[in-house]
Formats: sequence, C-alpha cells, structure tokens
Amino acid sequence: MSKALERRAKLREDLILAAERSISAGGLTGLKTRELAREIGCANGAVYNLVADMDELILLVGSRTLARLDALLTAAESSGPASPAPTLVLIAVAYCDFAAENLELWRALFEHRMTPGKPVPEWAVSEQMDLFRHIYRPLAALFPKHSVAELSVTARSLFSAVHGMVLLGLEQKLIAVPIDALREEIAIIVRAMVDGLTAMCD
Repeated sequence: MSKALERRAKLREDLILAAERSISAGGLTGLKTRELAREIGCANGAVYNLVADMDELILLVGSRTLARLDALLTAAESSGPASPAPTLVLIAVAYCDFAAENLELWRALFEHRMTPGKPVPEWAVSEQMDLFRHIYRPLAALFPKHSVAELSVTARSLFSAVHGMVLLGLEQKLIAVPIDALREEIAIIVRAMVDGLTAMCD
C-alpha cells in the first residue's frame, strides 16, 4: 500500500473513531463535520474524501456498535446453561445492559434515517439482520417443528418486546426505570413469553 493510501486509511479510521466519540457524548445531533475534521487534523471538505456522506459515516459507526453488541450477546449465550429458554433470558438482559452502557450509540442505531430516496446499503442490512441469529437459534431448538418463516416472525416479535421495554425503561423523562428493576422485568417477560409459546405448542 502506498504512503498516500496508508494515510487515507488512517484518516478514515480516525474519522470513524472521532464520530463514535461524538455520538457517544452527544448523540447524532452533536455530529458535525467541522468538529470531526478539526479533531483528526484535516480540512472540513476532506471529510468527504474519506466517506461518501454522513449516512455512510453513521453506518460505519453503527457497524462498530453492532460488532460489540454481537460479541456481548455471544458471551451471554455461553455464560449460562445450554438450554434455549435460559439462553433467551440471558441475551435479553445482555441487550438491556448494552443499551444502558452505550446509550447514545445504541440510540443512534435506531434514530438514524437515511437521506430521502437513499436505501440502506446491503452490507449494513446484513449486519443488522445477522444479530437475529442469537434469538433464532434458541427458538429453533425450542420449536423444531416451526418453519423458518414462523421462527423469523417469533424472533422479531420477541426482539420487539424486549427492545420496547429497554427503550421505554431507559427513557430519561417520565417513565425511567432503575436498571436493576428493568433487567428483572425483562427476564420475567421473556420467561413468560417463552412459557406461553411452549404451552401453545404442546
């Protein structure tokens, strides 16, 4: 790799890390190209020689966030009994913990909207969808007779329930819930949902 390409690659990585720090500190609204350029030591206009636009930069930060979430969920899966129901509880609570500890980066995953008319790139969609395997695998073990389509719907429904609880529980306004209580409630709800689904299939 030439010196020029090495410098560009280093600046691009520095830009992504600077954007990550900015989002972590102040959310998406605090992300400004001029401040990022100053932090990494380049001209403001040079930012768009490193990434196509702000959408790409935010997605690249999101990719790093998803990778850390993936690693945490993988660790949670291996931290308890190998049976599927407890595994679903473990990963749900781990998801809550990740959101609480990485609040603004986690929020950015869901708050970012692409420029109108511009689709989310396939690589970003693939990374997002790949995380559903953490829910899909234990559900497939619990319900071996269910089709792929049925399991996919159940996985999304279970995620939506947990995500909604985390979103509302961590809201810093009217209905904030202490993190220990939120973790406990999430565990209760996931167990109840799994027990209910199992009973329906008996």
